[in-house]
Amino acid sequence: MAVKSSFLVCRTPEKASSGRSPASRRVRFCTRSPIYRWSLTMRYPPTCTSMSTSLSAPATHPVGDVLLAPSPQRSSAASALRPTAVILDLFGTLVAAPSVVERRAAAAQFAAILRVSPAVAESILSDSWQARHDGEMASTTEVAVHLVACCAATAACVDELEVLLARLAHVRLQADASLLQALEQLRRGGARLAVLSDASPDIAEAWSSSDLAPHFDAVVFSCRAGAVKPDRLLFHAVLRNLGVAPQQALYCGDGGGDELAGAERARMRAVRVERRGGPSGLAFGETAWSGRAIPNVEALPTLLDRWGQR
Repeated sequence: MAVKSSFLVCRTPEKASSGRSPASRRVRFCTRSPIYRWSLTMRYPPTCTSMSTSLSAPATHPVGDVLLAPSPQRSSAASALRPTAVILDLFGTLVAAPSVVERRAAAAQFAAILRVSPAVAESILSDSWQARHDGEMASTTEVAVHLVACCAATAACVDELEVLLARLAHVRLQADASLLQALEQLRRGGARLAVLSDASPDIAEAWSSSDLAPHFDAVVFSCRAGAVKPDRLLFHAVLRNLGVAPQQALYCGDGGGDELAGAERARMRAVRVERRGGPSGLAFGETAWSGRAIPNVEALPTLLDRWGQR
């Protein structure tokens, strides 16, 4: 049975220093029930509008608050310059994007702890995507508390959920040996490497113990940065952490979250990889891409070696 909640949309005061036009104001959706709380970005939001949402409705990936604009023009000389830094997406690029079957299997495990149906658990996970990824929830514990509150479950479930979240995060961060070898090859070739990913706190907390972590010079997770792709804040943050100029960096991803166009708007070059895990892997906010493309991350060393060749 669909669970519905009523929301009130209220415009928040704009900061004078934000530089955003009224067309891209951030508004917060606050339910009259203390259980639910989301944060979204809308264009031309009404001053006050009532609406309802169903937990059984399919969720969509928030595209962020960057106003879309044409990709900046780049000189042929700048394009021919070999990148000295590579910034990589995580899910669908470095590790497999979860399939629908895998997502439902995970939801069933949450449902068993929360004493709800798998469909309700899956809907709650989908509807809490924004809050789990944009920094509103700062830790795995906060994620677990939120999920318990959404289901009106007992507080005793929090510890069980934390264990489950940590275990699933560890599994999701497992990388293929061939990919790890490609990363080593890139580093031997002198490239600085970074990860830029929409990620929840459980992923961020599990990252340091993964096999991927030692291969990277910098990492920016959305839950720590306080924004999701393609917000320019993320791209600026990863460039700053790497200590490179945009023209020196190559962004590599499967295209979810409008990330490739976002990288180009940040004046990086971008290359698309085929989604790791296959086309059944979940991706949100993907847009058409007509630029450079390679089959996988393992092809990056060859791409850089041949950069600038006709």
